Amino acid sequence: MSTDTYPLDARRAAFEVLQRVELGAYSDLTLDTLLKRNRGTDPRDRALLTELVYGILRLRGRLDFALEQVSRQSFSRLEPSAQLLLRIGAYQLLELERIPTRAAINETVELARIMDLERLAGLVNGTLRGLDRQRHELSWPPPEKVREYLQHICSLPKWLAREIMSQLPNTDSRALGEALCKAAPMTLRINSLRTDRDSFAAALQEAGYQARNCLFAPEGIIIEKRGIGALPGDAEGWYQVQDQASMLIAHLLDPQPGEKILDACAAPGGKTTHIAALTQNQVEILALDKHAQRVSLIQQGALRNGCTAIEARQHDLEEPPDFLRPQSFDRVLVDAPCSGLGVLRRNPESRWKLKAVDLQQLAVLQLRILDNLAPLVRPGGLLLYSVCTFSRAETYAVVEEFLDQHKNFSLEPLGDKVPQHWQSLLDPQGGLRTFPHLHDEMDAFFAVRLRRHA
Repeated sequence: MSTDTYPLDARRAAFEVLQRVELGAYSDLTLDTLLKRNRGTDPRDRALLTELVYGILRLRGRLDFALEQVSRQSFSRLEPSAQLLLRIGAYQLLELERIPTRAAINETVELARIMDLERLAGLVNGTLRGLDRQRHELSWPPPEKVREYLQHICSLPKWLAREIMSQLPNTDSRALGEALCKAAPMTLRINSLRTDRDSFAAALQEAGYQARNCLFAPEGIIIEKRGIGALPGDAEGWYQVQDQASMLIAHLLDPQPGEKILDACAAPGGKTTHIAALTQNQVEILALDKHAQRVSLIQQGALRNGCTAIEARQHDLEEPPDFLRPQSFDRVLVDAPCSGLGVLRRNPESRWKLKAVDLQQLAVLQLRILDNLAPLVRPGGLLLYSVCTFSRAETYAVVEEFLDQHKNFSLEPLGDKVPQHWQSLLDPQGGLRTFPHLHDEMDAFFAVRLRRHA
């Protein structure tokens, strides 16, 4: 990808970013790096670039389904560059009403030439013109055909559609699928070590932002309309970008002043700094992560947020942390590595990279981490297991296997441990389960409290 600092062409940049994602890059990191290098780009082009990248990744299945119906050659057999060009054109035609049809088609044809793909210009032109002519005649699956609806309307791979249908009734399955193909809201956790929610809300309003308080997280604010310029208090550490569901986890851990707490899979550190804020730094927190660069993120976040109670250290929890004394922590948070199905809105390429078999492999890793950490919990202490996913394999299947192997732990239902207005977030077993279509637009999360008896 070009590293030049001149203003970006949105469509060309989108093509380059999406190419890199296909090769394994992360869309958010790639896009952020590109935008930072090209700060002189017109805000409208920056917005179009962002919309194209994330929109195409979210709706790739829907776009491909439409293109397959109008392509003279089988769309699935076209070379990757042709598919990518057609997705860029199709997204503009089908999803962006503000872009005229002529511009959507002609600019995509021109993009083929700019990218030295002149040989594809005729294919792109003919296919997109066919899509424009036939857009109202496309055969879309009706809502009652739930699996096909999830695949071709909600843009989910077949295995994931089946997973959702195994978890939820048909109506909720469709609603969750629809939510997962939309953009996630921008949600902030107010840093109570620096300010309070009312003061921050007033600063937002003064800066031209429109926002509302989260329904469940007492520190949360959802940005509904951006103002001009940066968010207030960025340099001062007034806020942390964090989804509302993620904010609930520190509350479920319920840290108390004077305790010793382990945040076992801590990076990038949002939950770690939240724990420190809830206790006004009156705890001792050890934050672990597998990767040195991610440990640095925890340290940077602690400094920015004024969290003086955090020590960050590198360790791969696939191995027991032998440097830690058994039964030495009052509370242990295991926000485990997972499939991230609950945050597909934020990491849209994941739906195309993950396979069903990955869930089972992740479950093995999650159980190994829990096994390695269980001895660190003191008798009477708490082990909180959380994941940003909803798959059976990574949630209760892991918990049941853990409890079967560790008879000195039991699941502690959350019913009398949370505020009354949180009851709708709890499942029949007493764990936390959140979904974007049900619970104030928050990500899909799962969490259970496991109490050690001896």
